[in-house]
Amino acid sequence: MKQLLLTYCLLVGQISFAQSSSILIDATNRFLATLSTDEQTKTQYAFTDSLRFKWTNLPVGLVPRPGIQYGSLSDQSRMAFHRVLSAMLSSQGYLKTTSIMQLDDILNTLYQQAYDSGKIDQKMLKMMQDLKWAHGNYYISVWGKPQSSDPWGLNFGGHHIALNLTCDGRHVSMSPYFIGTDPSEVKSAKYAGWRVLSKEEDYGFMLINALTDTQKKVAVLQQKIPGDIITSPQSNQRITSYYGIAASQFTPDQKDLLKLLIQEYTHNFEHQKAHQLFNKILKSGIDKVYFAWIGNLEANKPHYYIINGPDFLIEYDNVGFQNDGNHIHAILREKGSEFGEDLLKQHYLQSHK
Repeated sequence: MKQLLLTYCLLVGQISFAQSSSILIDATNRFLATLSTDEQTKTQYAFTDSLRFKWTNLPVGLVPRPGIQYGSLSDQSRMAFHRVLSAMLSSQGYLKTTSIMQLDDILNTLYQQAYDSGKIDQKMLKMMQDLKWAHGNYYISVWGKPQSSDPWGLNFGGHHIALNLTCDGRHVSMSPYFIGTDPSEVKSAKYAGWRVLSKEEDYGFMLINALTDTQKKVAVLQQKIPGDIITSPQSNQRITSYYGIAASQFTPDQKDLLKLLIQEYTHNFEHQKAHQLFNKILKSGIDKVYFAWIGNLEANKPHYYIINGPDFLIEYDNVGFQNDGNHIHAILREKGSEFGEDLLKQHYLQSHK
């Protein structure tokens, strides 16, 4: 009976994955169909193009992106692309993505207000404007042909967003996945109080402050807060060791908080992908996950945390240009699946057979 139930669950899972992948493929092809020939040329690349692996979270004014600019699209194409985002992401992931885009316009307004009130000079204002952050200054690129028979990919990126999707027709990889906010909390004007990545911050503080003093001595690392996430694309550094405290040292309530924090990242993805990844983490064992913290244990001051397990890595950094703990960078990496590495390996092995 158990074997029959397991077989049934696997079958249902395969059907669900195939269905969600089919929706994604269909949405992407519908988006491409709205583009003119010239626009398609800007958007589509060969799947084997090495440019697919080059990503960044920096403003477009510093690092140009491949693909077509979101702001240049027709209303019809924008509406179609939002269907693509909805197929890739959960409701919370979709709202975070679109809110981060909007936050760039708010950031421009805040700098203009700072200049108008005499808090910054013309030179500083121009330097910020030259970074070219704006709601429309994000870029879409499609790698290969969206279909069920061969691998393909889609990247969406700009300031504080890097979505890197790879699909083999049935399964999806979303690694590396980067999101960020500046400011992490808007502190003036009509959007005062707005916090796009509130739970990445709040759940982190809930977990570190739920630890006992003895546990904190292990979890809190006595070193300088990183100026950015350590595994940023601008850095050659990679985290290969485990730091901090193992979840095997947590109480059941503390483990629940850790799971809640991890899910805040994994559940940004579409339902099937989110549960596939989180179940994979649970199967490997939550006790094998390590949590480490650097910096202050209260908000509005610089802090950093890392969650590292056999299958994944999460980094969160909140320092800010003025050391005010008001500028978030966060990344989720699925180990062995960067740009669909594991999916492609399996696909090519099956194709070879």
